Amino acid sequence: MARTLTHRWKRGLVVAVASLVVLIALAASSSPPVDDWSVPGTESQEAIDLFRAHTPALAGADATIVFSVEDGKIAGGEQQAAVEEALAEVRELPNVDQVADPFAEGGQLSPDGTLAAVDVRYGIEQAEVEKEDAEALEEAARTAEAAGVDVALRGTVVDIGQQQEAPIGELIGIALAIVLLTALFRSFAAMGATILGALLGVMVGQLLLAILAKPLGLPEFTSIIAVMLGLGAGIDYALLIIARYREQIAAGDSVRDASGKAAATAGSAVVAAGLIVMVAIAGLLVVGIPLIGKMGIGTAIAVAAVVVSALTFLPVMIGAFAKWLKPKRPEDVLPSAAFERWGTFVTARPWLSIAAGVLVLVIFAFPTTGLRLGQPDDGNKAEDLTQRVAYDRLGEAFGAGSSGPFLLAVDTPVGAPETEEQLQAIVAAVEGTPGIASVTPAAPSEDGEMATITAIPETSPQDERTADLLETLRDDVLPGATEGTEFDVYVGGNTAGFVDFSEKTASRLPVFIAAVIGLSVLLLMMAFRSLLIPLVSALFNLLSIGAAYGVVTAVFQEGIGAGLIGIDSPVPIISFIPVMMFAILFGLSMDYNVFLLSRMHEAYNEGDRPRASVIHGMARIGKVVLFAGLIMSSVFLAFVLTDDVISKMFGIGLGLAILIDVVIVRLIVAPAVVTLLGDKAWWLPEWLDRILPNVSLEGHLEEGVDTKKEQVPA
Repeated sequence: MARTLTHRWKRGLVVAVASLVVLIALAASSSPPVDDWSVPGTESQEAIDLFRAHTPALAGADATIVFSVEDGKIAGGEQQAAVEEALAEVRELPNVDQVADPFAEGGQLSPDGTLAAVDVRYGIEQAEVEKEDAEALEEAARTAEAAGVDVALRGTVVDIGQQQEAPIGELIGIALAIVLLTALFRSFAAMGATILGALLGVMVGQLLLAILAKPLGLPEFTSIIAVMLGLGAGIDYALLIIARYREQIAAGDSVRDASGKAAATAGSAVVAAGLIVMVAIAGLLVVGIPLIGKMGIGTAIAVAAVVVSALTFLPVMIGAFAKWLKPKRPEDVLPSAAFERWGTFVTARPWLSIAAGVLVLVIFAFPTTGLRLGQPDDGNKAEDLTQRVAYDRLGEAFGAGSSGPFLLAVDTPVGAPETEEQLQAIVAAVEGTPGIASVTPAAPSEDGEMATITAIPETSPQDERTADLLETLRDDVLPGATEGTEFDVYVGGNTAGFVDFSEKTASRLPVFIAAVIGLSVLLLMMAFRSLLIPLVSALFNLLSIGAAYGVVTAVFQEGIGAGLIGIDSPVPIISFIPVMMFAILFGLSMDYNVFLLSRMHEAYNEGDRPRASVIHGMARIGKVVLFAGLIMSSVFLAFVLTDDVISKMFGIGLGLAILIDVVIVRLIVAPAVVTLLGDKAWWLPEWLDRILPNVSLEGHLEEGVDTKKEQVPA
């Protein structure tokens, strides 16, 4: 396939452009995604379902407008009139269902009278909110500023309006990749072919996600993860193939033969590596949360796109740039003398190398022992953002917990005579719970089949004491208050939802890890015809991931260096970050594992003894693996510059983890382990060898040459 595409590159280019045009047209006519935030089997989901059936406004999107004045009182006079006029405009906005009156009895006026808080509830759910809804809300609310009233907003609707559109992280990542590729290849043509091949794959992936978003229900955030991963993996895959092509050209192959050999060897390694990444990420389905599972499916589609691009569009680029891709100097593609010396040093001291590498990984992983899952609140946003301003003002006026109330959904028996008395008993029980700041009276729904009680904690939404309070309410207070009755109480609200999301994710993590490791080990056995190499690889991958968790915990939760990336207070680790990081890092670590081991295996099959095969493999691929890791790390770290704390966590965690994995595991630990294993590294029991499909990563099957050595028994 590569030979044909390289020889007929003009036709291939026409097909590629035509395919892009078709995909763009399909994407333009596609519907936007609708995020599914449900967490099946949790109490907060039960509360949402109850609200949805009887009080839809409490299940919809929401926002809070905070009006305040520096001098005097906000109630009475020109300021109150301005606020009421602004709220009248808000009530007229599309999809707005309820707007509270802060000046009515029970309204939210601060004790000193300088602040009025207004809850705005929409008749649509969060997934259906558009950026235009947020812009219209802010424009209407800020009309009060003409009378000297300060206005700040927060809530799910406002968050959607504040989403960053400029691709800062992507552009910086590409710029850094261009610099590193140019330094590696010393050729603008090789750099250009690599970047173009990767970018086309990323573009195709984004178009496919746009087309499939509605049918598959892909979350909106999927595209950010897909760009982050697709860009890094796409550049790495293209880099591996272009580097092998230039190596074959320097060895005297024709353009077509060099392209074919690169596809049969490096291309096969790309397929194996890409499959492992896709399996790891798609494994998120076993977590049992639709949002996470679909995010995994979408990201796997993006990785598939860059793999296909590397196998199809890259040979076209090779044909187009063939005149300029030929290395100008032999040393540009010859095995690296520096990495040959490094391989000699590591393999001469295998036990010391392993011990030193493991010690570093354990040190990095140590902070993981204190990792706490949770959800950052608006107190972690930049001080100049409207959500942070609103959050701070609400906290000063009504207490830290006012921005994250518990919504108690009470399922009341129809026609029960003691309903009012029982509701009062529930309110009293909640009100008497330590940690509760205030409780509102029960508000029955219009159909009388449920009631809502709002409880304000004393602590902020992300405070660990808030999660403990939630557990106390659910396990002790509410069961005691409803014992012997037919009343069921479900604690919901955003804060409770985030706690449930975290607990559900954590409970499914062992199953997810087992599934990903099992499938990845199986794929590696097929690729390398080895039993021990895949098992050892999985073990050290776990150490790499532990180090990544430790880095994220130290930076965000402990605050070490957090100020340098725009985080000015400790942040709990977002609940889905660890599972997403595990999936991505396990897959990407296996990428570099496949790249490195395939060249060692190739040297071994050519006749090298075990230690010599490690040294020669390092000399051939070590520099490429190092630069690939630097590029991937740069792409991820560039996302630290975004405003979104989720992107920052992914950027820091993935960027530093890839760097640690490549430098410590791939270039120190892995060569030492393969050396110690000797011939047994490439041994597979005969019964397993017969069962598993045979996948060649060295191109021998394509050339009709069987260089496989006699199996060495364990």
